[in-house]
Amino acid sequence: MWTVVQFVAALLVVLGAIGALAWAGQRFGLIPGVTPRRKGQSRRLAILEVAPVDAKRRLLLVRRDSAEHLILLGPTSDLVIEANIAKGTSVTTTGKKREKEDDVPWTDQ
Repeated sequence: MWTVVQFVAALLVVLGAIGALAWAGQRFGLIPGVTPRRKGQSRRLAILEVAPVDAKRRLLLVRRDSAEHLILLGPTSDLVIEANIAKGTSVTTTGKKREKEDDVPWTDQ
């Protein structure tokens, strides 16, 4: 019975040590490729939306700083459809800027 208790205790100590080392590595920038964020510092990169096109392709709307990018992801290649989309601008299917949000070209209003 004591061997089972000793085994569980040793396992918890090892898992706790691994977790503490991983936290310290991320917090202090010891892991290559991971830069630690300071308090109050916002993320520069975010995935805003993901929309499936078909079974193999997806559209991604990605925000980097203040610009948005529309990217088509496929199984063999990726394609940037539109880059540097300014935040808050709407574009019609013809590529012209809309005057107001209600001005949708495919409705009969």
